[in-house]
Amino acid sequence: MSTNLRVLKVLECEILFNFDQYSILFIHPAMILGVYWYFKFPENLYHFKFFRFFQGYGGHSDNLAELKAKVQVNTIDSFLNKLEKIKAQFPHTYLYLSINENQLIITIGDYYLFDYYFQLAAEIEDLLIEENAILLEERMSFEILSQKIYNAERKKPENTEHRFIQLTGSDFMLNNAEHLSIRIDCNLPILHKRNFINDITLICREENISIFYYQDYDFKDQCNLMLFFTNGRQYKDDIQLVHINSFGSKIRHLAQKYPFHFGHFGGMKYYPLNGPHVELMADESYILNRNK
Repeated sequence: MSTNLRVLKVLECEILFNFDQYSILFIHPAMILGVYWYFKFPENLYHFKFFRFFQGYGGHSDNLAELKAKVQVNTIDSFLNKLEKIKAQFPHTYLYLSINENQLIITIGDYYLFDYYFQLAAEIEDLLIEENAILLEERMSFEILSQKIYNAERKKPENTEHRFIQLTGSDFMLNNAEHLSIRIDCNLPILHKRNFINDITLICREENISIFYYQDYDFKDQCNLMLFFTNGRQYKDDIQLVHINSFGSKIRHLAQKYPFHFGHFGGMKYYPLNGPHVELMADESYILNRNK
């Protein structure tokens, strides 16, 4: 039996956001949206000699997806100095080291492994090859004598000011990719739909959002809309930060111009499943499945 991951993840988000009128969503002031990997490895994009991929399981497990290498190097201090210089070029990543003399386990992990995580692993691989490192067997016993943790540079989470914002996942796309998106549900008179969509497109350009598409359902003189906002693949030198509260404030401000309301009008009969209608797009094969 196939499972629609997007539906499951959206339902999970809606349960969180609508549990009661006082529910609160904690977000980072500037979030990274877009293409990532968690459940599966990007088979056709990256190939590693030292690193192994350990998938996330989600649900109650709530574990990180990880790239892990168990290696032995000639001179640990020299290697660590070079490794720290590489890590400094990837401020948005987590890196965790378990050390036993000249042996170590290198772990890169997160709930969303964007491309820049795999780029970090690739650069560490180059260093390991340069240092003539030896790949150790996974089953080999390893006593941890010391540890080093390099956290990602992220500001303290804050409360979202906008309860209408939902964060959603997706189905699997090209190369096992998923993507993290903002979803907004709303309804308004059909008469205003085109101009409303045009104004939202302008907001996306202002707020560093490069992908905007929507689904709709028109009935009589009204329409229900399901709006999706995200970005494409996120690389080391081209990471797009989205300020969620700033974006939400501009969306809410449109209520002064258009008679729209958050949420959907009517029952499931009017659920917006027509589309997707694309306004802005990047890396489409990683975002939409046109064959469905």
